[in-house]
Amino acid sequence: MEATGGTDEPVSGELVSVAHALSLPGESYGNDPDIEMAWAMRAMQHAEVYYKLISSVDPQFLKLTKVDDQIYSEFRENFEKLRIDILDPEELKSESAKEKWRPFCLKFDGIVEDFNYGTLLRLDCSQGYTEENTIFAPRIQFFAIEIARNREGYNKAVYISVQDKEGEKGANNGGEKGADSGGEEEKGGNRDGEKEKTDKGGEKEKEADTEINKSGEIAM
Repeated sequence: MEATGGTDEPVSGELVSVAHALSLPGESYGNDPDIEMAWAMRAMQHAEVYYKLISSVDPQFLKLTKVDDQIYSEFRENFEKLRIDILDPEELKSESAKEKWRPFCLKFDGIVEDFNYGTLLRLDCSQGYTEENTIFAPRIQFFAIEIARNREGYNKAVYISVQDKEGEKGANNGGEKGADSGGEEEKGGNRDGEKEKTDKGGEKEKEADTEINKSGEIAM
């Protein structure tokens, strides 16, 4: 999920500083609120990109890293029975869970970039990134669970839901356009009818004038 810019414009010094700060290990910062905010913003951006991705492309065909197969294989080997459609935070955050996750995560040190970087993870994969449905997790934990969700079909609920909504929206827009078109045709029909009535009325007036003239001639 790496992104590259399409321009070669110089990056401001402030952005370079933020990027450098974010590339450092978390323990380098202590409790600096500015750094914590920068980390949170980057995590949110990552979450938004990912959610748009699984909303627009069938998640089954997504490839999140160069080592998806290895991550998935190792994950299911170590967490065979872990329920991933709706996560239990205790399965990720309790002391016993951390002990089990730690060796798994460390296997990808040097293999997955920023493997221990703080990332937002959804608890219920059928829902979006709301405050109630989101927890922080190491990046490799995010990859392991989301790759499994994609391959095992759980994330397809999001894709189908978004596509259905877009389909309904398109159908409604089409109906409105059809109604507008019908209205225009009706207006056109009314205009033609009025024109026809006017023309016929004019002809009748001409006929009446002719008859009057004839009568006048006769009277004279």
